[in-house]
Amino acid sequence: MHIAMSTIEQEHSDSRVMRDLWDVVSQFRNRIAAALFFLILAKVAVVSVPLVLKRIVDELSRPEQVLVLPVALLAGYAILRFCSTLFNELRDLVFSRVTQHAVATYALKVFSHLHELSARFHAQRRIGGLLPDIDRGTSGIAFLLSVGLFTIVPTLLEIIMVISIMTARYSDWYTTILGVTFILYCGFTLVFTARRTIYQRRVNKLDSNAKSLLADSLINYDTVKYFTNEKEEARRFQGIMVNWAEAVVANQKALFILHVGQSAVIALGVASVMLLAGKDVMSRAMTVGDLILINAYVIQICLPLNALGFVYREAKDALVNAEKLFQLLREKPEIHDPPGMPALQVTHGEVAFENINFAYEPERPILHNVSFRIPPGGRVAIVGGSGSGKSTLARLLLRFYDVGSGSVKVDGQDVRAVSAKSLREAIGVVPQETLLFNDTIAYNIGYGREGATMEQIIAASKAAHIHDLIDSLPQKYETPVGERGVKLSGGEKQRIALARAILKNPPLLIFDEATSALDTASEQAIQQELDTLAENRTTLVIAHRLSTVVDATEIIVLDRGRVVERGTHARLLQQAGMYARLWQLQQRAEDSEKMEKEMLA
Repeated sequence: MHIAMSTIEQEHSDSRVMRDLWDVVSQFRNRIAAALFFLILAKVAVVSVPLVLKRIVDELSRPEQVLVLPVALLAGYAILRFCSTLFNELRDLVFSRVTQHAVATYALKVFSHLHELSARFHAQRRIGGLLPDIDRGTSGIAFLLSVGLFTIVPTLLEIIMVISIMTARYSDWYTTILGVTFILYCGFTLVFTARRTIYQRRVNKLDSNAKSLLADSLINYDTVKYFTNEKEEARRFQGIMVNWAEAVVANQKALFILHVGQSAVIALGVASVMLLAGKDVMSRAMTVGDLILINAYVIQICLPLNALGFVYREAKDALVNAEKLFQLLREKPEIHDPPGMPALQVTHGEVAFENINFAYEPERPILHNVSFRIPPGGRVAIVGGSGSGKSTLARLLLRFYDVGSGSVKVDGQDVRAVSAKSLREAIGVVPQETLLFNDTIAYNIGYGREGATMEQIIAASKAAHIHDLIDSLPQKYETPVGERGVKLSGGEKQRIALARAILKNPPLLIFDEATSALDTASEQAIQQELDTLAENRTTLVIAHRLSTVVDATEIIVLDRGRVVERGTHARLLQQAGMYARLWQLQQRAEDSEKMEKEMLA
């Protein structure tokens, strides 16, 4: 029962894929019609070739009656062969725009859709496995539209035309043998291709796992080196590749059985037809030309049958390959703005978190009834231990996730009631870890504002105190930063993030532990620029080092997702609670660091 349901579900999935494809290519109806017209002309030419060849053989088989060489027939034979090639090429030329448009459209749809999916999806996905799924999916679409469509349809057309001619000119036995051959071939192909699809899915899954592990290992190259785990990484990769190789061999065995069985069916059909044709020639019921015609038609049917089997098998593989891509497109964004959502109107810049409860997973709550307000132009700092929920508050303000209960408001507007785009346009973020695009410094700074001029980029760099460094580089602002900005130091990347935020010039700011990854000297230098940027802007500061938030309007102390203390720096020290203990620990650590530096000096 389970197998039957799986088959029904698979057929439903395949039909949905084909409907989706038609929705994309249907705008090219004229090109599709023209391609089908050339296809029919090509097949008419192909089917006519054996008829002309039979006439030529019959004419030349009676030299005593031939007074003139059948030049017209010989020329017609050559022209028909040329026309079959010409019309096929015209078909491909006309249809190529349809195929490439579909591939480009789906690549763009997936690219855009991935950016629309929620932070939860991207936190769970593995980029190394995602990319091959997309690549195989677009390749499968190209196959289904081009080779698949223009092999299955013309093959069926050719078989119908040939069987019609054979039925009209020769004994019904020929039609019967060809019909039985066709039925046996199709039945065998359908059954064994369905079995082989199981192996193909396993190969695809293991291939995605291998590429995912490869990408993950290379991304964490430094970590592998830190722990000298090159052999362990190789062992893990080998384990997947051994299973992949076994799956490929099993897939090849299934393919072997399929190919041999198909060839056996075709050989049996050809032998039966040719034995019958030879018998009719010997009994003078047919001419040698008829024998050649039948032989040509049998080959014309059997070769397309073989091609049909190949295309059906490859089409099933293409559908399997496209499954992941279409499943990805059907993934629903967790945060979705319905049409007509109003834009956020920032008038004063007040931010309010009201009775917030939130959990990434239902069984593991993160925030419990958290409430606080950031006044217009004020600066509120969130401090606490790791896992206390500090960064989660920033994600909720950016609406990467929706609250479980309660509300986040900007100037009285619930962030769920305004478009996410307008909300994020109003917020500038300087994160703890700045990940840069593998492009130039200018591109990465200019990313803060679409269409920013070079003068604006330079002005933002000067405000972030990184212009002099960039100007000293050989390529200046055209200097490549490397993948994830690996060619720059932590302080340089942080200043680029700061310049990007300055260029954006938003009314609201989030500093998410913006200096925690830096040394003390770099932290103090960048902190001054952060303070300048935050002037007259409503700012939420997620802080690890308490020395960076002593001037905050209010400090919120979180512990396990709950507000345990709140107040100014001085007031919290007077309370001698959790904040005071954290402050003393950090002060001791900083004092020890200073003493070590003095001793080394």
